[in-house]
Amino acid sequence: MTLGCRPPRGRAALEAWLGALLLAAVALATALADPARSGPFPACPFRATTGLDCPGCGSLRALHELTRGHLAAAADYNALLLAFLPVGVVVWLRFVFGRSRARVLPVWWGRAVLAVLLLWSVIRNLPVFGGVLAS
Repeated sequence: MTLGCRPPRGRAALEAWLGALLLAAVALATALADPARSGPFPACPFRATTGLDCPGCGSLRALHELTRGHLAAAADYNALLLAFLPVGVVVWLRFVFGRSRARVLPVWWGRAVLAVLLLWSVIRNLPVFGGVLAS
């Protein structure tokens, strides 16, 4: 008997597919309505409170630009999202279609992601960039 040879089943597979469906719905919503203009999209509560950009600021606008095929404009709104999407797709594919039921990524990746988010928050709010990385 071999352990860890099947793709995820049950709840784990359902959650992975629901997550993909949610991302597709958000992408469709941003494709139909431009988040840069006033509309149904909420303002960032962190930015409204502090005046600083959080790691996710500009993500909806970046996703809107990606649905239009404008990579440079998407990177201008949130370069971290642009860098994260291919990684997220690979991780998702490995989880859903991979042959291992073991963890897809090592535990230290969670800490690394948090460190990157914190570092991105600091870098994009530095005045030395003159708003280049600001959303």
